[in-house]
Amino acid sequence: MKVLSLTEPFATLIRWKKKRIETRSWKTNYRGPLYIHASMTKLSKNSLEDNELMSLIENKEMNFGNIICRCNLVDCIYMTEEYVNQMKENNYQEYICGKYSVGRYAWILENIEPLDEPIKVKGQLNIWNYYNELEIMDLMKNIEYGWIDKENKKHILVDEAYSDNYILQSPKELIKNKIGVCWDQVELERYYFKGNDWNIKTYFFVYYDGGNCPTHTFLTFEKNNRFYWFEHAWEKFRGIHEYHSIKELLIDVRKRFIECELNHNYHSSNLALHEYKKPKYHISVQDFYHHCDCGKYIPLEE
Repeated sequence: MKVLSLTEPFATLIRWKKKRIETRSWKTNYRGPLYIHASMTKLSKNSLEDNELMSLIENKEMNFGNIICRCNLVDCIYMTEEYVNQMKENNYQEYICGKYSVGRYAWILENIEPLDEPIKVKGQLNIWNYYNELEIMDLMKNIEYGWIDKENKKHILVDEAYSDNYILQSPKELIKNKIGVCWDQVELERYYFKGNDWNIKTYFFVYYDGGNCPTHTFLTFEKNNRFYWFEHAWEKFRGIHEYHSIKELLIDVRKRFIECELNHNYHSSNLALHEYKKPKYHISVQDFYHHCDCGKYIPLEE
């Protein structure tokens, strides 16, 4: 779903249908359904001192950091001097709820519907996309397991050529290529979860056996005091798994990694788990290992 972030009180003015035109310095060609998000930015001094404006939301609660309503964006009108004058003379309430001047744009909103339950998100600039976890899993369904080499050739099997020829794809490249290992798929998941205020984290399991050094990366998020393992690449465990704590989650993934990837044949001192941040795209296998190893080490009990 497309989302537009606004500072308060303007998002709340739209929610209560006091404002039906959003004014911007840039045009958009997008038409269709749109969420309105109230950003975390504090009320400006100019808004607070504008008695006419603030009177329109008297006794209305602000909604900082939440998607609060849906609507349809039906038009984007270039503001001429005539348009600005007409708004000031014939629709004064709308006029004081925006910034009207020649050369700006009026985004026309219709069918405004407040949400029963606000959606807490961080927000982004411009028009951005919001997806919940089920929508993200659905977006991932066309991605198969495999890898892309330095010459952009696709490989289904992770074979001997992988170590020297793999490069980490960007999310847009993965969407285009539709094939990637868990390292690639986690970066696409990170991209889709961007904007959600769900404490997104990514983890790297690795077993240093002196040979292939099996690994698995995965994404977790926290929602409504529950913790979730979001898994697409590992087909056997594909899904969204719920836990009461992050420790319970990580221990469970560790158990499955040992059972399925190591066949219970392992030495505990060779198994490591790191929380890692977003890596640079197009890095090699060796650079990806190094990036993750430099992340936060997570000790887990046997």
